[in-house]
Amino acid sequence: MSIDDVKTHARQALTRSAAPGAPTATPALPDFSHWGPVEREPMTRVRRAVARRMSLAWQTVAHVTQHDRTDVSEFEAVRKTVKKTSPDLPLTVTALAVAVVAAALKAFPKFNASLDTERSEIIYKGYINIRVAVNSERGLVVPVIREADQKSLGALSTEIAILADKVRTRKATPQNLEGGTFTITNLGGLGGTSFTPIVNYPEVAILGLSRTAPSPVYVNDRFEPRPILPLSLSCDHCLIDGANGVRFLRWIATRLEHPLLLEL
Repeated sequence: MSIDDVKTHARQALTRSAAPGAPTATPALPDFSHWGPVEREPMTRVRRAVARRMSLAWQTVAHVTQHDRTDVSEFEAVRKTVKKTSPDLPLTVTALAVAVVAAALKAFPKFNASLDTERSEIIYKGYINIRVAVNSERGLVVPVIREADQKSLGALSTEIAILADKVRTRKATPQNLEGGTFTITNLGGLGGTSFTPIVNYPEVAILGLSRTAPSPVYVNDRFEPRPILPLSLSCDHCLIDGANGVRFLRWIATRLEHPLLLEL
């Protein structure tokens, strides 16, 4: 093979990868058993579906992730009171985040949209259906809270708990998993301070929650330990600019700090 053959092959490969919608070839794996014992396990149906969707999202969406923090002292105080007066109501940070995001999507409708690149159009949806990621034995499943903007915090808490139970007991139906417009994923129960969630295409944004932890905050001329919730917002940069992402995330952080603002 001559140097000209190598250059020709390289040019052809670059042309194929630059073509719109060109599939990305997966490199062949080496023989791992050459270096020691290996064991193979078939991927489950759910894991195969997740892999396909995440690969599509990563290849299609121009991801950008922004991070922020919010003081959830007021919410934690409310949750303690509710736990005493209504112990059967599962009031959670995820439910509060769904309520806040539902309100935010009304104020920032571009985050509730999708891109139609073939027609060069933005599709604005007149409904707010929020996906909530649930970790199960079969893998990550994302059921949908329909018309989340029309439900109370208590109703959202109850519905999230019911859907999560359906996912974990394999009773979720296809209807429970379709029609989402925005996704929230909460890793707080596992730990971590921040992460980069992948946008669930054809949505254009996803909000990630990490573990709430006490942190010193300067209040009334002194430092006080406050419960701080880390936020991570990933967006499709094809539609959402960084400045708009910051405004959207700050809006959410402010309402999480002061839940009463939702009523106002």
